[in-house]
Amino acid sequence: MKLKFSKMHGLGNDFVVLDGIRQQVSLTPAQLRFLADRNFGIGCDQILLVEKPSQPDVDFRYRIFNADGSEVEQCGNGARCFVRFVHDVGLTGKREIRVETQTGIIVPRLEEDGNVTVDMGIPRFLPNEIPFLHDDDVVIYSLDVADETLEISVVSMGNPHAVQVVDCVDGAPVGDHGPLIENHQRFPQRVNAGFMQVVDRHAIKLRVYERGSGETLACGTGACAAVVTGIRRGLLDSPVRVTTRGGDLSIAWGGSGQPVLMTGPAVTVFSGEIEL
Repeated sequence: MKLKFSKMHGLGNDFVVLDGIRQQVSLTPAQLRFLADRNFGIGCDQILLVEKPSQPDVDFRYRIFNADGSEVEQCGNGARCFVRFVHDVGLTGKREIRVETQTGIIVPRLEEDGNVTVDMGIPRFLPNEIPFLHDDDVVIYSLDVADETLEISVVSMGNPHAVQVVDCVDGAPVGDHGPLIENHQRFPQRVNAGFMQVVDRHAIKLRVYERGSGETLACGTGACAAVVTGIRRGLLDSPVRVTTRGGDLSIAWGGSGQPVLMTGPAVTVFSGEIEL
């Protein structure tokens, strides 16, 4: 089976994007892992699949698969690449589209300057919405990891995040604590682990150990989760520049009950065809 694809990235968080409308795409977890393999396949953090919507008043359905073959609910950098892909390959002429995901509708918009703004929806904080095993709804929780007690905040941006504030992201134990937080028993569906350094009230530095992919150069939903966390903790004011290892995102949030807006680049690297 031959499969046409595009290789894209948002701040170095890279994707294999598949058009499931004009070609039939039905992949096993093993085939997904092959596509993501950086030595034997194409190489990526996630595979994005464009499909026809299953509900009215929506333009497309958006599915996301991690490098380990698991399907996940949301990906912010992928959402920006999604709208650029469907526009560039002629699947739509709209600059703003409504996209169906596992956890709701997102609205990405291709800006005149080439950047993409995505309405990422309203963040959720109740432990059972993350999900996170805890009885109370508070801003800061204690989490025991590797003989240490960490202070974390939990939030769902359509996918689960645990964010902690660190003095310096460059020295943060992302490689050690990241997988332990991701697979912690208090997160029944695993979690994305964010490490946030506050630079000033409108700027942070961020590293994220992503569920099913490991540390990536950037994480869009992780940037949203970190900014929301910082605002709730009284450390930040909207809008916030988020500096990741792959580049900068702009995140804006008006507070409780308001959606999070994310703006940043989306780049096509190359297109091709692979034999499966």
